[in-house]
Amino acid sequence: MTGCTTFDCLGAGQHVTQVAFGGRTWREDPSITSTIFAAFATVRRLHELLWYLADALDRPTAAPLHDALREAAADVERLAARPPEALVVVDQETAARGRSSDELLGRASALVRAVHPAAPRRSGTDLVGARLRGADLRGADLTGALLLGADLRGADLRLADLRYADLRGADLSGADLSSALYVVGPQVAGARGDARTVLPPALGPHPAHWG
Repeated sequence: MTGCTTFDCLGAGQHVTQVAFGGRTWREDPSITSTIFAAFATVRRLHELLWYLADALDRPTAAPLHDALREAAADVERLAARPPEALVVVDQETAARGRSSDELLGRASALVRAVHPAAPRRSGTDLVGARLRGADLRGADLTGALLLGADLRGADLRLADLRYADLRGADLSGADLSSALYVVGPQVAGARGDARTVLPPALGPHPAHWG
């Protein structure tokens, strides 16, 4: 199944198993099952934030916020480095750090997307099944947008903010996401695309199931 073959934990699984639990796994030691799963959920969220913060730091136009972004990344890394017992109980602190980082990421996004002042703002919009083939979405704010099954064939998504956007089943064939902000592997893995789809360089090659 596509969901199984494309799952990407953004390094959270490796961190929890190898660093936090020193190589122990729940299969070998069932007594740590609930703890390791709870820790994984926390670290997965923190690693997602680190990915976004690294993206923002790579944007020259977000330079006025780079010091704050580096500070935020250091805070997130400190949270992720806590021992297993602490990782299980840092939910409130993780949420607070997430809100603070999201606000900062939004400001960085606004700086980067300022070159497209007339770009659509569709943050949180229900665009399930939307017909957006060939659409000019350069610099669009699509944060948290529901794009399940959307037709984005040939769409121009350069500098579009796709943070938390749900792209499951969306058709990205021929779409240009080369400079889109905050795109993570699980998003494109859950979508469809082809050899003409241009992804951000940090994501590496196209998902294998795209063919």
